[in-house]
Amino acid sequence: MESEIWLKDVAVFLAAAGIVAPLFRAFKQSAVLAFLLAGVLLGPFGLGRLVSDFSWLHFITISDPHAVEPMGEAGILFLLFMLGLEMSFGRLWALRKDVFGLGASQVLLSAALIGTVCYFFGVPPAAASVIGLGLALSSTAIVMQILFETHSVATPMGRTTFSVLLFQDLMVAPILILIGFLGISGGNVVPALVQAIIGGAFAIGIIGLVGRFAVRPAFQLAASSGGREMMLALTFLAVLGASAATAYAGLSLALGAFLAGLLLGETEFKTQIEIDLEPFKGLLIGLFFMTVGMGIDPLEFAADWPIILGGTIALVIIKALLVYGGARIFGKPRYISIQIATLLGPAGEFAFIVLGAATAAAVVDIETAALITAMAGLSMIISPFLARAGNAMSRRLMPLDMNMGRNSHNDGLDGHVVIAGYGRVGRILANLIRGENAEIVAIDSNPRRIKQCRKDGIESLFGDAGRFDMLKKAGIDRASQFIVTVDDPDKAERVVTTIRAHRKDAPITARAVDREHADALVSAGASHVIHEAAEAALQLAYQALLDFGMTSDSARARIAHAREEIYGDPEKESPGEV
Repeated sequence: MESEIWLKDVAVFLAAAGIVAPLFRAFKQSAVLAFLLAGVLLGPFGLGRLVSDFSWLHFITISDPHAVEPMGEAGILFLLFMLGLEMSFGRLWALRKDVFGLGASQVLLSAALIGTVCYFFGVPPAAASVIGLGLALSSTAIVMQILFETHSVATPMGRTTFSVLLFQDLMVAPILILIGFLGISGGNVVPALVQAIIGGAFAIGIIGLVGRFAVRPAFQLAASSGGREMMLALTFLAVLGASAATAYAGLSLALGAFLAGLLLGETEFKTQIEIDLEPFKGLLIGLFFMTVGMGIDPLEFAADWPIILGGTIALVIIKALLVYGGARIFGKPRYISIQIATLLGPAGEFAFIVLGAATAAAVVDIETAALITAMAGLSMIISPFLARAGNAMSRRLMPLDMNMGRNSHNDGLDGHVVIAGYGRVGRILANLIRGENAEIVAIDSNPRRIKQCRKDGIESLFGDAGRFDMLKKAGIDRASQFIVTVDDPDKAERVVTTIRAHRKDAPITARAVDREHADALVSAGASHVIHEAAEAALQLAYQALLDFGMTSDSARARIAHAREEIYGDPEKESPGEV
């Protein structure tokens, strides 16, 4: 009987995953919200209340929420694993100013102020600290979806928002460590913080040792002998093994999954692992959010609605004001700052993870956790509406900000893309990048191409992109990246050399006609070099493999291997990256 109930509950969940989540996506809403609301509706506090009166509801509700909780916990593990997989020291360093400047100030100040407010209302210090940290984090899932839908990922606003989210994601593991030690130390914050720092340092040391001597050789052996099945098995082993190890060491299970992601994220197998795990991750994370929704009682929400509504409004205002102020301090214009503030003002999915861990460790009592969870959920529901309001305010402020203090036609540019060469390749690139609302400045010495720039609505400069004075007019000091597509190999090399001489850390993507030209561009300082002929051949080969009957995943893997052979040893700094 128990197995039948469990199978029925799993079927209800899969129905929600297959029907409710896609329905929300069709209305441009987050799947996270879909799973949360599905959990409320199908859980014991939703339609489950009516099963005794309407027996047929038994077949469309979750009968035993505790039975599916282990699968929800597995969703947390894979969420943290995929998070670690996306981390890299290179990415952090490229965005270091916004990540460790604006991101750190936003999280720490928000946590301090929210925690102080909670303490003022009688919450114990340890619980107030955890609540502040949990609510300081925003929803990566919802915010990134909004950025993708509005084609804003590549804009200065999108990059800044992503940087803050990146720091927030980095903070998840330390917060979970802190909660574990708070539970052990009985709520004494200072000793718990010291132990968390020591435990984090020990974990980083283990990452270095295991990653250097064990992870890559094991996956290379699996890839050469057993194929994708063994690689998938090793991935599961890494996630579960690292989680068990940190649990035995007195740390959280989620921390182990995060560390496993960091380990595998530094290997050449990262992309294949992401492809293989993506369906599992989505389902398991969805189940986690459904379990969160099952714990929300709408009747309690109705009874405490003044507290929940007032707390939600206060939360969004506090975070939005701190984000706006921080963005302005770090030199962002008003129209960008207001967009970032409205995107990051609401709480996020990690608040549920943090509160769940804190409740399990007896750091936060169940009643307080229920109220805070309701506030976090309500703020997430209104996230899309806040984003639209921020976008509307940004459009009104943009003309004022762009005209304020401008001395020349490009003084208002910041975080733009400089394209050297507006031929057939440069024009296609500009159209694609402009689709993400990125600002572009094109440089070309051909008058007809400059005329085409004006027709296309692209800001342009006539002259030699290899001259520093021309690049200075294009805003070399404030550009976010440079793309070199000029046809002449010698001129392309000179452009890269000039840019690199004045911008040591800027990403430079260049187009090469062959391997010899690519090597010269790398020597000149290019960050990424694309072989024009090789990429055309790889795309043709991919289609040919599909026509031979090979699956798309297998064809991608074969093309990825061929690309590594063309561009060189992937463990070295590769000149090509697509």
